[in-house]
Amino acid sequence: MKHWQRGLVAVEHISGIPGEFGAKMKIFFKMGNRQLSLIETITHKNFPHEFHGIYAAENIDNHQENHFSATSGNHTKWTCTNEFIPLSFKMRLMLWLMPNTFKKQTLRYMRDFKSFAEKEISVCVN
Repeated sequence: MKHWQRGLVAVEHISGIPGEFGAKMKIFFKMGNRQLSLIETITHKNFPHEFHGIYAAENIDNHQENHFSATSGNHTKWTCTNEFIPLSFKMRLMLWLMPNTFKKQTLRYMRDFKSFAEKEISVCVN
C-alpha cells in the first residue's frame, strides 16, 4: 500500500484474517501538517473480480466498492464506486461545498496504483 497511497505512515492489524472478509485494520496517514487515521473493514471479497470495504474516519465513512473486469488486449478495467457519508455537520458542509476534493483524492490513488501495478512506479519518498 505504501507504494501507491500517498501519505501512508503505518498500518495496524485490529481483527480478523488480514485481507479476508470482516478483517479490520487501522491505517495512518500524514497529509501535509494533518495526521489522519481510519479503520478499514472488508465487507466483500471475491478476487479477482470484487473487493469492497468501509473506511471509517473521525467525521466521515467511505463505503467503497471495487470491481475488476477483463478488457480486450489483456487489460483490466477497475471501476471504483464511493459513497461518502458525513458524520458531522462540519463534514456535511465540506462535502456540499467541495465535493470534487473527495473525487480527486480517490482518482489520485487509482492513478498511483495503476502506475505502481503497470510500471512499478512508487509514490514512496524513502
